[in-house]
Amino acid sequence: MSRTALVTGGSRGIGAAISKGLSDAGYKVAANYAGNDDAATKFKNETGIPVYKWSVADYDACVAGIAKVESDLGPVDILVNNAGITRDGMFHKMSREQWQEVIDTNLSGLFNMTHPIFPGMRERGFGRVINISSINGQKGQAGQVNYSAAKAGDIGFTRALAQEGAFKGVTVNAICPGYIGTEMVRAIPQKVLDEKIIPQIPVGRLGEPEEIARCVVFLASDDAGFLTGSTISPNGGQFFS
Repeated sequence: MSRTALVTGGSRGIGAAISKGLSDAGYKVAANYAGNDDAATKFKNETGIPVYKWSVADYDACVAGIAKVESDLGPVDILVNNAGITRDGMFHKMSREQWQEVIDTNLSGLFNMTHPIFPGMRERGFGRVINISSINGQKGQAGQVNYSAAKAGDIGFTRALAQEGAFKGVTVNAICPGYIGTEMVRAIPQKVLDEKIIPQIPVGRLGEPEEIARCVVFLASDDAGFLTGSTISPNGGQFFS
């Protein structure tokens, strides 16, 4: 019986590539999404991967959504915490709402999703928790104090929980992508990409969502059983940590 993977924010961008990559690798995949019904329906129709709607910022919604996934597909063996939002602004102009919305989704969302699933992983003696952080959680970024703080918190969450899960066969790792050629990034004016962003990347290009997905597929595999508490940084050499 194939293992079940649940990907938050799994119907668009990097999350969609992760969902497809895990499905292609033979996992039963559930893709969570928060609000874009049209994109989720299109993704489901194109891939055959079932989609489930709830906000990872809402603990009770996570508990109910996870229960539905497990009823449909079986216990979740691989959890990919990918869902994230931005509410950018310079700190001296940032509102409490901008701060809280990002923390609630990008950091508390990890607790809300992992907390209901982790005990079952421990009991079964196998689990993979893969947290999608960011290069900006490693190095910081002006205009993203909220986002950088949350993504740095994701790394701390990863390292601490890895120590709790290791002896029970549950690994917890983080991936910190650099600039990836998603729809959102490619919407940046080409002049800005060419003059401001790509010159910072030693390999000279944006990453592709599929490159992040391949990292996830490896971390989800039995071959990655000795790797836990680690941070993988697919960023084209932009930042070393």
